[in-house]
Parts: sequence; structure tokens; C-alpha cells
Amino acid sequence: MNILIVDDDRRQRELLEEIFTEAGLHATACADGGEALIALEQQRFDTVITDLKMPQIGGVEVLQACRRQDPELPVIIITGHGTVASAIEAMKIGAYDYIQKPFDPDELVLVVNKALEHYRLVCKNRELTAAIVTLGKNDLIGESRPMRAVREMIARVAPLDVPVLISGETGTGKEMVARLIHRASKRSGEAFVAVNCGALNDSLLESELFGHEKGAFTGAERQKKGLFELASGGTLFLDEVNSMSEALQVKLLRVLEEKRFMRVGGDREIGCDVRVLSASNADLAREIEKKRFRSDLYYRLNVMNITLPPLRDRRDDIPELAVFFLKKLATRYGKEVRAISHEAMAVLMAHSWPGNVRELENCVSRALIMETGDTLRARSLPPDVLAAGGGVTRDAGLPVMPLAEVEKLMIKRALAETGGNKGRAARLLGIDASTLWRKMKRVSEDRNQRTEDSNR
Repeated sequence: MNILIVDDDRRQRELLEEIFTEAGLHATACADGGEALIALEQQRFDTVITDLKMPQIGGVEVLQACRRQDPELPVIIITGHGTVASAIEAMKIGAYDYIQKPFDPDELVLVVNKALEHYRLVCKNRELTAAIVTLGKNDLIGESRPMRAVREMIARVAPLDVPVLISGETGTGKEMVARLIHRASKRSGEAFVAVNCGALNDSLLESELFGHEKGAFTGAERQKKGLFELASGGTLFLDEVNSMSEALQVKLLRVLEEKRFMRVGGDREIGCDVRVLSASNADLAREIEKKRFRSDLYYRLNVMNITLPPLRDRRDDIPELAVFFLKKLATRYGKEVRAISHEAMAVLMAHSWPGNVRELENCVSRALIMETGDTLRARSLPPDVLAAGGGVTRDAGLPVMPLAEVEKLMIKRALAETGGNKGRAARLLGIDASTLWRKMKRVSEDRNQRTEDSNR
């Protein structure tokens, strides 16, 4: 933390420097406002303490220069008895606080430490905001409210170096989130290692995680390092951790608690410095109730939690995701498809996407392979997705239609599927009930207007 002192009284400057040095703070002193303006251009300061009355360039001018450089930079005014009113006026234009002469050194240090802490939080919030923007635009597609919340949570937990449990249905992007956490963490320069616990049986998973010694079991012809060793200094991502057996859960818990493990067949403990991120496609609280997952391990893994929404709960993101996959895959396949027709988008919006984002990408991939034109049409979509679209696209030869017509079809489809239940239909469409009511009213008004026009 760097403090700028501005005072034309030499003894006052020296006293302030001595006070801050004894308090363990670093200070740079300037003899007048002119020197201070130069220092502000050349260095970064965390707090400025300036005398109010100085020849030529006074404390108010220093304050104004600080606000031009950084409106949040704390400026503390030192004022004499006769200039308190002026100091209060300075606070109205942005000064953090003022200290009246003669001041108590302990009181001054207390005020300065509060200002430093305030500015530290300001800077931290700026870094967090920048991280959210970076993560939002380049990695996680979608600007719906649930996805904005996910990006904010990633930015908050990434620097903390604590275990994070990522929950969500299959296909929602849990490994991508784990990679983003690693990339935004202090360990980003080290390895990111991932393993799907559900893809291996117990003995293979134990060997994969902890490694094994030569001769530990039949076929172990040489020593093998496990993922805890390979991820040393970095991040280990345990996907589908809910599928891990109780015996392995006990061993994992021990590693998390003691930061040590033994290779299979080994007799020597190995220390490890690894951040563990985990993911589950099952509700671990429910798994604990069913005695299939240890509660003590759950609390070790779930220091922080990020829950990814299913695609059906963020339907507003479907068009952006579909276009993103279209562009990415068209380049990969060498296809000249550049757009998605309204009717095809209507089908995509109507589908429930049980396989989430992964299913949507697969759907666009299959449709691109079938498409022969420059626009992805509904008839190129997979049969199961078309079937889910029902009456929306039974005529796959429908011309491209206005979005208002697509909206009417979607409302009709949702009401048909829910037996006319407007609340459920609204949830299916990803909107609230009042929005659905307004849209239905507008459709009804348009229909009445057309009837009146035809009767004239």
C-alpha cells in the first residue's frame, strides 16, 4: 500500500512520514501541490493525504486531480481550525475524510487504514467485474439471468483456492466451468487434470487417482504416477464424483483432510498440493439420505457450490447457442450454411432438451450434415427433435415466417402440451405468467382486428 503525503510544511511532512513508517505503511512525501500532480502521473497511490491550504496549488486542486485519475481514490484533507468549513466543502466534491490540526497520530492512522481498506475493496470489485466480463463474452454462451449468475459465481470463487462442487444435469457444461475456475485462479499456470469417476471401476479409478507401484497387482509392470501427483500445484477435476464407491470416498476424504496419500501397493506417503473441483449430476444431499454418499466428504467438497441451470430453464439462450454451434461446426465441416430459418429456430425453442447444451450441439451438428442449402431448415433437424416440435413444423416446407408468427405457434404449442394451464405453459416457454397473458391478449386483439377488417 502506497500513501502520498502533500504538505508545504517540512516538519509536518516529516512527522507524517514518521507516523506512517511506525505503522508499517509506505509513504511518499511532496512539498507542494505541483510536486503532487507530477507524482500522481508517475506512480500509483492507494490513499492521498493533503494539506488544504498551500501556495499556488492547494489541496482542492490535488483532490480534483486525484478524481480525474481515479474517482474512487481516497483523499484525506488535513485542515486547520479556521478552514474546517472548506474541508467539509472538499468532502462534498469527493474527499474521503478530513483530519483537523493538531491531530492525534493514532486517530490519523485509523482513518488512513480505513481508507486503504476501502480502496482495496474497490480494486477487488473492479477485478471481479473485469473477470465476469471476460468469462461472459468468450467462454459461457448466453446472457440469460441464470447464466449471468453462474459467471458471477465463477469469478467470485476462482481466486479463493477452495474446493468447489459444480452441480447440474448431464450436458450442462460442468467441465467447462471447472476449466474456467482453474483459468481464473492462482493455479492457472499449472496443470488442469480431469477424470470421469463414473467411467472407471473401483480398482482402475484408485490407480488412476493415486498411482501404483510396480507389481502392485497383475499387469502393474512399472510404477505409475496418479492424477494427484500429475496435478501437483494445479487443479484436479473429479467429474461424476457421486458414482464413487464408499471405500474410495473414504480415501478421497483422507487426502482432502491430510494432503497426503499412498500409491496402490506403496508404503510411503506422498504430499500433494492440489485444488480439487468436483461435479455431480445427482443431488448429493439426496444421495446422503440414501446412504450412498458420505456427508463428511460432501462438506469437504462443497465449500463453495455452483449450480448450472438446465437448458430448458434458460430458453432465451437457445438462439445464441444454436448460432454459435452453427458457425463453429460449419467451419469444421466445410459447409456454407450461414443462418438458421425461423421455422427451424421455432423447433429448437420448442424442444425440452433433456440432454441440455450437449444435445443442442449434437442436434446442430447432425442437421448441418443433412443440410444442402445455405440456411439450416427445419426438415434437416433430427427426427426426434422434429417430433418434439409437433404441429410447429409438420410442414417442413413452410417459408421463412415473421418472428411474431413463430411466437404464436410456440404459445399454441405450449398451451396444447399443458392442457391449457397458463402457469405451466409460461414455465415451458421460459417466461412469467404475466408476460404470457400479455402476449395472448395481443394475439387475440390481432385476430379480432382481422375479423373486423374482413367484415367491412
